[in-house]
Amino acid sequence: MSEVIIYHAYSLENEAGLREVHPAYAIHISSILIKIAKALASVGILFLLISYAPSVWFWVSSVGGKSTSKVLAETAQHSIGSTLAQVESRNIDYQPRLDETLPMESKLKIISTGVDTTLAEATYDNYEEALKKGVWRVSDFGTPADRQKSTILAAHRFGYLMWSNQFRRENSFYNLPKLLIGSIVEIDWKQRKYLYEVYSESKGDAITDYSADLILYTCEDLTSPIRIFKYAKLLTI
Repeated sequence: MSEVIIYHAYSLENEAGLREVHPAYAIHISSILIKIAKALASVGILFLLISYAPSVWFWVSSVGGKSTSKVLAETAQHSIGSTLAQVESRNIDYQPRLDETLPMESKLKIISTGVDTTLAEATYDNYEEALKKGVWRVSDFGTPADRQKSTILAAHRFGYLMWSNQFRRENSFYNLPKLLIGSIVEIDWKQRKYLYEVYSESKGDAITDYSADLILYTCEDLTSPIRIFKYAKLLTI
């Protein structure tokens, strides 16, 4: 008959008469806490990977975003040769009142999608630098004040590895697909606030409506040549 050994664990009293936890229990509790900490760390890392996966894939598949930037720029360049007119449908004389409390720099704000950013000005020679900052006002087109041509704004959806999730939401067109018809877009331009209402949208490889006062666009996903376009009219209030 095999011998059975029974171990007993006792709590100890120190010199002050206070009970102390037996070392065996202390080791067991410490082991549990370490496992919990490791589990929480793993979950945190997983969330980070999920958050940055779009940017990582964007960078890998498009060599740092340059390919997609080229697509965005080519869309604008092709538009130059298109029919830009239809100016008769625009009120080109209206200007909002001057508000000296507004900043001199150009700002874009879309409350419904969380965009709140400065517009980056650049020619086609350095559009990549503008897109790295966020939203690019396409050169050779109109401005909020000069509406002989549409104002065209382009931006990445997923951006670059150096972008944080908050930066992506506020400074790019990550949520442009969620911009609904009827939504309001604000642009501060030379201390005047221009308000636009989205009235139409489209998907494809080219702008289809040059009667719009404001056109916003981005790529649909990481590798697709399809772009998402939103068209807006200036509100004269």
